[in-house]
Amino acid sequence: MDFTYLLRPQSFDDMVGQEHLTDRDAPLRILCEKDALGHSFFYGPAGVGKTSLAHIVASVMGMPFYEMNATSIKVEDLRKIFKKHINTLQKPLIFIDEVHRLSKNQQEVLLPVMENNSVLVIGASTENPFFSLTSAIRSRSMLFELKPITPEALQKLLDRAIKKGALQVDTEAQTYLIASSGGDARAMLKLLEFASAVNKNVTLALLKSLRPNALQAGSSEAGVHYDLASALIKSIRGSDPDAAIYYLARLIEGGESADFIARRLVILASEDIGNANPQALTLTTSALTSVKQIGYPEARIILAQAVIYLCASPKSNSAYSAINKALNAVKNGEILEIPKHITQQNEGYLYPHDFGGYVKQDYLQKKLYFVDLKEIGYEKKMKDWLEILYS
Repeated sequence: MDFTYLLRPQSFDDMVGQEHLTDRDAPLRILCEKDALGHSFFYGPAGVGKTSLAHIVASVMGMPFYEMNATSIKVEDLRKIFKKHINTLQKPLIFIDEVHRLSKNQQEVLLPVMENNSVLVIGASTENPFFSLTSAIRSRSMLFELKPITPEALQKLLDRAIKKGALQVDTEAQTYLIASSGGDARAMLKLLEFASAVNKNVTLALLKSLRPNALQAGSSEAGVHYDLASALIKSIRGSDPDAAIYYLARLIEGGESADFIARRLVILASEDIGNANPQALTLTTSALTSVKQIGYPEARIILAQAVIYLCASPKSNSAYSAINKALNAVKNGEILEIPKHITQQNEGYLYPHDFGGYVKQDYLQKKLYFVDLKEIGYEKKMKDWLEILYS
């Protein structure tokens, strides 16, 4: 029994786990119901409802639905759809999965129809697609983030599946189904589907025989997946290697993917260590590359090395703070004209290397201050050097 297909939501009210997008007062839902939704991009983890949400949008807005994947989409296929709907009353909704993989040529083909609104384009990705899309497409689109589905929402979905399949699933097995799926509804339903094909009475033992790398017994209660990841990060930030290694072991033993852990470490290397020890980012990036190629069980050693290194590194969040301050300034309307001498025209630009590596000149129309380097680790050397230059 394909629960993923059978339980696909047919309306905003059917959907679980994305209330910030589907509640009656959610902007996305209001725009759809007013037939006013523009080109949009959905991004978020796998199995959280991006495709389902696109189907609902098409249904609410009464649009023919065309589903494509950026890895296999052909320009000719797009043009056929455009041609089919010329001078028709219904404009089509073109849904493109893995939209971050669209080539420049494919984006150029989409741009004219996005501009004249003869089609509605909705893209989906597990990554923020705005970094890979052209500025012309970004300026014509909205971005909506889908979040990992909460354990409570997964329980609602699981209850529906159990009822639909007339299954017997004990409490222990239900807890395991939810906790071992990491907020991925599809992963949960697929595990239930395979288990129910073996036996309508689904037990914890049956589930573990199909998905052995799940959160361990005693640590699989709802929410622990997120608590363990949080505890690991906070222990590293607090420079406690023993606590960090313990939580790393809990995550590994619980079946957490090496990729997920390594990505969190890369983020921490910039957010919490930054230029106090610039090598932290290099090491964690290498760890991420390595664990992808090697996998468990050996990946545990690479992760452990990275965790201990990060714990023992001096800490600074100056890069994290600086970019947040700068983004807030831009969002709040601090848009300065670029001084002409540092535009492509180069009019009056002083080339620092002609002056021994530094020459005083203005790079902003007015002084703005975002960066506050700390007197710790390598960052102290950077601060001292800049103070010498500006003195």
